[in-house]
Amino acid sequence: MTSVTRWDPFAEMNRLHDAFVAGRRAEYKPAVDIHESDEAFTLFVEVPGIQADQVHVDLEKNVLTIRAERSETDEVDAEGYRRVERYRGSFSRSFSLPETVDDETIEAKLTDGVLTLRLPKRPAPSTRRIAVQN
Repeated sequence: MTSVTRWDPFAEMNRLHDAFVAGRRAEYKPAVDIHESDEAFTLFVEVPGIQADQVHVDLEKNVLTIRAERSETDEVDAEGYRRVERYRGSFSRSFSLPETVDDETIEAKLTDGVLTLRLPKRPAPSTRRIAVQN
């Protein structure tokens, strides 16, 4: 005997969407805009829903790393949700900085879900000629 299954035209689309969202969560990287002026580089990092104390900015050997974690909220665990697409979990972005960045004067500010990092420039190291001896 054959059983009858109700056809849901959106079931496959929902399954593909859920797989896409799950994959995106595993590889989440916030959008970053980088602006360069004569005085500085400025990075604008989208981090909506993240507080300043959840963001860590580290500089080691001319590599700037931005890390943060958006934790689970009680709101998501509440009844009534059919789908949760907002990203929760940690991310990390790293950028190699040129020698012209003055790493002692970098500033970071979080406003309205955008982390702004100002990386002032210093003069590029000059070329030095080394004498070759016989």
